[in-house]
Amino acid sequence: MKIVIVGAGPAGLYAAIRLKSRKPDLALRVFERNARDSTFGFGVVFSDEALAFLRGDDPETCDLIMPRMERWNDIEVVHRGQSIVIDGVGFSAIGRLELLQLLQARAADLGVFPDYETPLENAQELGDADLVIAADGVNSLVRGSDPNGFGEERDQLANKFVWYGATRPFDRLTQSFVTSDRGRFNAHHYRYSPEFSTFIVECDAATWKRTGLNTMSEEESRKTCEALFSETLQGAKLITNKSLWRNFPLLGNKRWYTGNRVLVGDALHTAHFSIGSGTRLALEDVIALVQALEEHDFNPASALPAYQAARQPILDKFVAAANRSAAWYEAFAKHMDLEPWPFALSYILRSGRLDGARLRKLAPRFAAEIERRGLMSDAT
Repeated sequence: MKIVIVGAGPAGLYAAIRLKSRKPDLALRVFERNARDSTFGFGVVFSDEALAFLRGDDPETCDLIMPRMERWNDIEVVHRGQSIVIDGVGFSAIGRLELLQLLQARAADLGVFPDYETPLENAQELGDADLVIAADGVNSLVRGSDPNGFGEERDQLANKFVWYGATRPFDRLTQSFVTSDRGRFNAHHYRYSPEFSTFIVECDAATWKRTGLNTMSEEESRKTCEALFSETLQGAKLITNKSLWRNFPLLGNKRWYTGNRVLVGDALHTAHFSIGSGTRLALEDVIALVQALEEHDFNPASALPAYQAARQPILDKFVAAANRSAAWYEAFAKHMDLEPWPFALSYILRSGRLDGARLRKLAPRFAAEIERRGLMSDAT
């Protein structure tokens, strides 16, 4: 059986690893348009729940990456200069490049060596593969070759965001909200190594223009964001890596496959970065796809419908939660009118996945303080 994987990011490499470990005699080829260690962004974050899922299905990969991860047990919300810790929300993070290199090494151990710096101009170059797995991101060549066949649905959010690194290891995943004379800004930041953190800055489009960020160079923008978050950074510097302001893309597909071509990861769906699940969802897509192939004797005609039928209900719940979270962030400037404790409560409830009972169980210290302040009725 011949399988072609388009994209050698985490989703594509993981697909190659899973397939080769399950069926070593596969004729497998991986195409990647970028250089071997080319990656954008800085850190990848996994919730404790995500790592537990990965360990249950693939302990070898979990054991590979976990010793290299930074871990914390709380979230911090900073608003009007007040820091509020929400206990019990565990996360781990690893550098994007480090994760990529770990997966590259494991793939090489299985005899998989992607064709790097090999951009495909059209889907006809994929040849006579029995199965094509599109792991080539939001701007997927495979999906773009037949958007109607996949039932592609695309939109974008109104807020602007930019992805930086920071030369400071923050204690935990933190949401810092600041007000300037031009408007209100948010930074999502967390450490991914003992020395560095991811630092995502977000604002609404009007604030972005009033601040002049729409006309600034990458370096000018970096310096402006450093000044805006000087109290947060405490002398640390922001780092760029194609750090350009963007609108978050909303992508979904009614049909996850057409013919012998199937979508995974960002080629299939997006989930707002505020829930930190993009890479997690991509790996889980791959797990579900390979499981369907195994259960259907690697017959794409029956395996691909089974993959969508089994995975879609689970994915839809995550994407719905991500969209609710994104909607909260689209209006975060208005939410900042709240006092710090009601604001923190609004933040933790934003995705609709928690009610009062679950909040008490997840974050007992935070919930107790919310109750003491007479705010718990807002959470039930």
